Amino acid sequence: MNEYITYLERFIPEKDSLKIVKTEAKNYHREHLPEQCFHMISELYQSDNFQIQEVGVLLAGYVADIYPEALAFLRDTVSQHDSWKVQEVLAMSFDNYCAKIGYETAMPVIRDWFADERANVRRAASEGLRVWTSRPYFKDHPEFAVELLASHKDDESEYVRKSAGNSLRDISKKNPKIVEHELQTWDLSSKRVKQVYKLASKFILNHEPV
Repeated sequence: MNEYITYLERFIPEKDSLKIVKTEAKNYHREHLPEQCFHMISELYQSDNFQIQEVGVLLAGYVADIYPEALAFLRDTVSQHDSWKVQEVLAMSFDNYCAKIGYETAMPVIRDWFADERANVRRAASEGLRVWTSRPYFKDHPEFAVELLASHKDDESEYVRKSAGNSLRDISKKNPKIVEHELQTWDLSSKRVKQVYKLASKFILNHEPV
């Protein structure tokens, strides 16, 4: 068995500890070559311990700018994992990738993930970049974040809709007019859209629909 995995099995407690998982992934990435990190991903992900799997998921985000296969692994394989905890880490890993190449540069990939047929992929894009306007580029261009998130106001997945609504709510704290202008264009006859509207408009005055 890989020595690093043996170490993780002894070190990572049975109790869920995302802080330790993030620290381990960051340290491994810092101390090893990208090629070593890339080859470690699949070994970690084959573990029966979901926290060790999460270390591999985070490593994939760190090297996905160099290895497109790592980004594909996140999108095509990790998105199929049945643990919501692993899906949370998928979102973090996607954000790490976007941060590394720059959010503006990542826009085509972000749009692709938002358009993916799999709800976990769409949700990873929406949730991973929260709070959107604390990220470079989107801080100066909140309208682009609003556009992306609003495109999922009628998403078939409640999981995705809630993430989009909560993300829009976050943005409204500093950019209420942009969010309010967007919300005014929505058709609230749809139950799905109205659900997102209620989440997104929480901090906007006089937001209740007639």
